[in-house]
This record gives sequence, structure tokens and C-alpha cells, in this order.
Amino acid sequence: MPKRSKRYRVDLGRFDKNKAYNKQEAIKLVKEISSEKFDSSIEVHLKLGIDPKQASQIVRGSFILPNGLGKTKKIAVFAEGKLAEEAKAQGAILAGSDDLINQIKTTKKCNFAVALATPDMMKKLAPIAKILGQKGLMPNPRNETITKDIGKAIKELNSGKVNFRNDDFGNVHQMIGKKSFTDEQLLANLEAFIEAIKKVKPDDLKGIYIKGTTICSSMGPGIKIIV
Repeated sequence: MPKRSKRYRVDLGRFDKNKAYNKQEAIKLVKEISSEKFDSSIEVHLKLGIDPKQASQIVRGSFILPNGLGKTKKIAVFAEGKLAEEAKAQGAILAGSDDLINQIKTTKKCNFAVALATPDMMKKLAPIAKILGQKGLMPNPRNETITKDIGKAIKELNSGKVNFRNDDFGNVHQMIGKKSFTDEQLLANLEAFIEAIKKVKPDDLKGIYIKGTTICSSMGPGIKIIV
């Protein structure tokens, strides 16, 4: 078990770690016990009862956070010609075709949070599909990251649209805002996230779907939530 800082241990002692709180109580509490000296992110972590090795039980999707995230996303766009130019004009930090693909293939680095691609670019992504896939960045029609309307997609992402996907252990992690957000803003974002997760429940799943939910600040302890 990792050694925790004194600040973390103090924060942990300020609530009942065995109790599951309702959403409103949990949001109020996570803000009260957050002792970071910066506007920390508020994150939600879900433990799902899925088998992540089964393709039919992969949980992924996209949804709109009603109150956004309070920051602009780092977006990369795989496109050619005018669409690449449009992407840069709309705020993409990277946009290109073979040049961008070769850069990622050589460095094996992805310094962006979301990847968009036009349909005709998908066959060209084969050499870096594994790199993108391991980081959860491979464009996919299910989360609407494969599109011809690049400008619209970038605007939606920067106005609060987020994509999610379970990790290798069947968990889903999502930032829902900042500590400076009001309780009402965080609650609306949290409820939108939970609703989006429920909508993509695998059809062949047996047993409990959402096994546990916690909310925390960037460096704080997790508080259990009743969902």
C-alpha cells in the first residue's frame, strides 16, 4: 500500500470512509476536505461489474457536461488539406495526415487528450493504432470521434463534450469540474456522467453493473457515493 502524505491522512479522517453518501452530501464534503492550494479537479471513479476482456462488454461513449470542465481540451485531428487547416483554426493543437502519423509512430508519444479523424483517414492510422488504442485515443464512431464535420466536433469538445472508456480493470474515470465550481454545477455534471454510463450498459452483462462509485479532488481521498 502506498505511503500517504500527512495532509492526505488528515483529510481521510474528516469523513466516514465506510459510509456511502448521497451525491449532494459527497460533493459538499469533497470540496470541504480538499486542502490543495490550487483549484483542484474533481474526479469521479466507477468500478463496473464488466469483464474488460470481452469485446461485447467494453463500456465507452460520449456525453455533454452541462457546465463544461473549465478548460480547453488538447485535440489532435487526423485530416488532410482544408479540413486540417480548419482544425487548426478551431483550436486543435495538432492537425495533419502522414506527417502527424509518422511523428507519433516515431516518438510513440501522444501529447493530446482527444483524437479526431475524418473517415478517409482511418485506414492510414493502422501503423499507430496500437499506440492510440493503449492510451484510449483511437477514433471510434461510437464516441463520435470519426467525423467529416471537424469544426463542429472541436466546438462540442471544448464546450463540454467528453468521451469515456473503461480501463483494463473495468473502471471508468472522469473529471467533472473544478473545486471552484458551485455544488449545483458539479451535481449536474455528475448526474450527466452517471446517466451516460447507465445508457451504455452491455446487453450481455450479468450481475451488478455499477459496483462502486467514489468522488475525490485531484490529490484527496475518495468518498463513496450512492448512485
